[in-house]
Amino acid sequence: MADSSAKTQKEKIELDEDCKTFEELSLDPRLLRALNKKGIVKPTPIQQVAIPLILEGKDVVARAKTGSGKTFAYLLPLLQKLYTDSGSNTRLAPSSFVLVPTRELCQQKQALAGPPDILVSTPACVHTCLSTGALQPNAIQDSLSMLVLDEADLLLSYGYEDDLRALTSHVPKRCQCLLMSATSSADVEKLKKLLLHNPYILTLPEVGGSKDEIIPKNVQQFSISCSAQDKFIYILALLKLELVQKKVLIFTNSIDMGFRLKLFLEKFGIKSAVLNAELPQNSRLHMLEEFNAGIFDYLIATDDGQANVKDQDGGEKDTEGRKSKKRRKPKLDAEFGVVRGIDFKNVHTVLNFEMPSSAAGYVHRIGRTGRAFNTGASVSLVSSDEMEAFEELKSTLAEKESGQTNFVVPFPLLSKNAVESLRYRAEDVLRSVTSFAVRESRAQDLRNEMLNSEKLKAHFEANPRDLDLLKHDKVLSKKEASAHLRDVPEYLLDPTTQEASKIVKLARAAMGQRKTGNHPGPKRNSKRKRDPLKTLSAEGPKKHNRTKRNR
Repeated sequence: MADSSAKTQKEKIELDEDCKTFEELSLDPRLLRALNKKGIVKPTPIQQVAIPLILEGKDVVARAKTGSGKTFAYLLPLLQKLYTDSGSNTRLAPSSFVLVPTRELCQQKQALAGPPDILVSTPACVHTCLSTGALQPNAIQDSLSMLVLDEADLLLSYGYEDDLRALTSHVPKRCQCLLMSATSSADVEKLKKLLLHNPYILTLPEVGGSKDEIIPKNVQQFSISCSAQDKFIYILALLKLELVQKKVLIFTNSIDMGFRLKLFLEKFGIKSAVLNAELPQNSRLHMLEEFNAGIFDYLIATDDGQANVKDQDGGEKDTEGRKSKKRRKPKLDAEFGVVRGIDFKNVHTVLNFEMPSSAAGYVHRIGRTGRAFNTGASVSLVSSDEMEAFEELKSTLAEKESGQTNFVVPFPLLSKNAVESLRYRAEDVLRSVTSFAVRESRAQDLRNEMLNSEKLKAHFEANPRDLDLLKHDKVLSKKEASAHLRDVPEYLLDPTTQEASKIVKLARAAMGQRKTGNHPGPKRNSKRKRDPLKTLSAEGPKKHNRTKRNR
């Protein structure tokens, strides 16, 4: 445990203007080659400051926005330390722990035989391993040399305080502790006093003399004011008329709303998947892999755990006693989290179909796009019931952005005429998406994913390429979508919106994004990358091999 009386070193460390490459950070040549292979040649500001301090063995608290490179800031020195200590083979426990708030951030096998050099886990899992004897306290005392608390501002809010306190007594005093966070809070301060020893406090806005925006300028923020019911028409117009760039991450506040939106979009030939806490972990991880690989372009994510718990079966309207309990049977994973930490790749647009409950939630949602200096955009659909909270949200962010108030502007590409031209079709389809249909599709999706996760687990471990045959954007509607709803006829298209759609398509082509459509797109993409570990189609590699033999 850290000495609570120890003073922290909160220094403003100016960046060296000439320090622009990883070579100047004294990293191992093997790490430099790996970075170059990935095309990563320039360290971010937080990496430029944190890496040298961590290499010196200092405890560090680093606060920087989502997507600023905090993971590499601790991972590169951690790997270098493993290279340096590789001669020691007598360890009985991992030499490094990386504690994260959600299972999605772990993505690791449960086996601890070996032992591994790095253990990535939630605090609750570590506590369980200690209780069952999978991890021995004496072995941790002897072997643990680095402890990383990633997404530290969430660890206590996810209820891990008791687990962390149980671990604290086993952490040796010589252990280097790192605390990485997107925000500063009382919870972060509590963790700092609990585990760190005289740490260096790095806050990115102070780094290099340049202010760090809460939401970076490379992310454009838009809003659309409409009624709660009209949100379905507006999102249909945005997606069907192709007024936003793919890939698109859509946020709802409950699982039921996520499935209602999925069923609605299905009727118009728009496929999507619903990422939520009800699904098995294996299914969630594979869904993320498919989305990142470009198998499908629209992912609906639920991030409000409290809303999900209260609204598992249709919220306040459900008063059916025993039947209601049966539908509540699938338990939500308390360690599920989608808003923070997960590395969604190439998300260009974040759509807030329902507004988050706080300014922090808004910031973290928007943080899923515009990562690693890429451009991005967000569109928030705001109903009259949400408008007051939305104005408060903007005021809160404005205070942190030096009074700037015009960072969220009305979405300019969608005309009123374009929306009204779709109203009749949209409202007709929406009437068919009943609460019963939502419950049925939600149960069907869960059954499908349970089958994928459990019964086929052994097969996929032996045949990893077959994972490409599992699709998470399957149609759940029992009735096939009407052909006339798949395309918007010319006479319904508004000229102004048509021109806006053309501009978006030209921008997509300029960015080198693949064409929209079905699965042939990902096949071409996978062939171009030529990475057998990231094959997007089961047929792709075979076709490639035949071509090779014909030569």
